[in-house]
Amino acid sequence: MTTWNDFEREQPALAAAGRRQFYQWDTGLGFLATVRADGGPRVHPVCPVISAAGLHVLVVAGPKRADLRRDGRYALHSETVPPPRQNDGFAVTGRAREVTDPAVRQIVRDQILADRGGAAWPGLDDDTLFELGVERCLLMLTEAGDFPRGPTIWRAGARN
Repeated sequence: MTTWNDFEREQPALAAAGRRQFYQWDTGLGFLATVRADGGPRVHPVCPVISAAGLHVLVVAGPKRADLRRDGRYALHSETVPPPRQNDGFAVTGRAREVTDPAVRQIVRDQILADRGGAAWPGLDDDTLFELGVERCLLMLTEAGDFPRGPTIWRAGARN
C-alpha cells in the first residue's frame, strides 16, 4: 500500500495541491465513496485528516464503517465551492485499512485538535480510525497554476 506520506515524498507539489483542496475551510472536508455489500456506491461527507501519520478518516459505527471493513476500496473527493474556480477538485482512490495503533491514533487526534482550535466532537475517541492508502490521484483545475488546466493524474507505481 502506498501511504499519503509516500505520495507526498514522491509528488510534493501534487500532494500540497490535494491538501489545499481538502483543507479549503481549515478543517478537512470531502466526500467518501465506499462499496456497499451489493456492489453499489455509497457516498458520505467526511472530515479527512492529513497528519504526520498520513491520510486518515474517523468513522462512526454504521454502513460506511461496515463497507470499509468488508471491502476497503474507497474514493475521497473534494471540490472547490466558491467561484471562479468552483470546478477545481482533487480525488484520491485506494484501499482503506483499520488502524488500532494507539500512537497513530494519538497523532491523528492531535492533528484534529490543532485543525479545530482544540475542539473535539462528542464521541471522537469512540470513532474507528482508517488509513486511506493511495493508489491514484486526480487533480482537476479550471485555470493553469502550479499544474496545467485540466486533469493531472498520478498512479502509484507508474512512471508519472
